[in-house]
Amino acid sequence: MNNITKHLAATLMFTGMIASASAQDDLLQDAGSWLQVVGEGSLKVISPSLDKGRIWVEGQSRWDNDWQHWYQGMVRTAVGYSLSDRATLWAGYTWLPTQNLGKPSKSQQDVWPAFRYVLPTSIGTVSFRTMVETNFIPGNGDQVRIRPRQMIRFMHPLEFEPRLSLITWDEFFIRANTTPAGGHSGFDQNRAFAGLGWTFNKNFRAEGGYLNQYLDDATHTNATMHHLIMGSLFINF
Repeated sequence: MNNITKHLAATLMFTGMIASASAQDDLLQDAGSWLQVVGEGSLKVISPSLDKGRIWVEGQSRWDNDWQHWYQGMVRTAVGYSLSDRATLWAGYTWLPTQNLGKPSKSQQDVWPAFRYVLPTSIGTVSFRTMVETNFIPGNGDQVRIRPRQMIRFMHPLEFEPRLSLITWDEFFIRANTTPAGGHSGFDQNRAFAGLGWTFNKNFRAEGGYLNQYLDDATHTNATMHHLIMGSLFINF
């Protein structure tokens, strides 16, 4: 096992240890699913002069309460600029309508910059994505929450069938400031995924697997753990 694989395995093990250590009688747990479709491509389809420009569109639908309740959707769109074949800068917008059980529906809106770096290796592809969200949350008055989030992702094609890949990633969220509706500053949530991906061709790839979402509450006194089945379709153009 090489150093990259060891590091990724240790990251997921450390995440699980944190979740286990934090598990108390008041830890809420449930099951559900997330489905997403992500499209990304070059703006050269509009004009050859825009070959370094990128566009990113994404939609998600989320269920909780043991698959009995649709609670959240997500629409994300962004434009980007390719600094190289590995590095891309993004500026984007997210709309997040939410209907939690027993609470009024609300719609959060986010604007954010992001940076992504893709590192090919001899055993697979490692990707790093850094986003800094500015969250406009209902009930927050004129205050906004700043929430950095960091993802590391690894995709390893299997030797016996290169179209089939092992996929694992982890994303960590921090609340940079305290706001009335956005909660106290500090840890916000962690998402850890493990599954498989199938590459149909250069334009389409599907992924599916298990996503563990560990969420802290506004005052850092209670937490929720979602055990999720996640399915994704990625479209490149």
